[in-house]
Amino acid sequence: MSGVTYDSGALIAAERGVRQMWARHRALLLRRIVPVVPAPVVAQCWWGTPRQAQLARLLAGCEVESLDDVRAKATGILAGRARTKDVVDACVVEGALRRDDLIVSSDQGDLDSIAAAVSRRIEIDHP
Repeated sequence: MSGVTYDSGALIAAERGVRQMWARHRALLLRRIVPVVPAPVVAQCWWGTPRQAQLARLLAGCEVESLDDVRAKATGILAGRARTKDVVDACVVEGALRRDDLIVSSDQGDLDSIAAAVSRRIEIDHP
């Protein structure tokens, strides 16, 4: 494992003030590990309301990875092989596989099956 990718479950946990998620985030930043959040995950969770101050605070300590043409195509290929229409999950898995990241997510089953579609395994931890 070289880094950490946050899925929507991690963002939701942070927004709800889950202490374990915040402790993990602080520990990563202290070790100079900047968590990656794929842009589609932000789009899935962001509503732009004042009630999302916690989420904004978390994202300030993360790298939001854009979905450019190359990544979009790689994500589409992965989603096709996994026979899923959930491109957000496929985007999370694509980036984590490319970087050899641990994924923090509450959606282990779907993410595991996407990785398995290309004969790969991913490490997932709950927020």
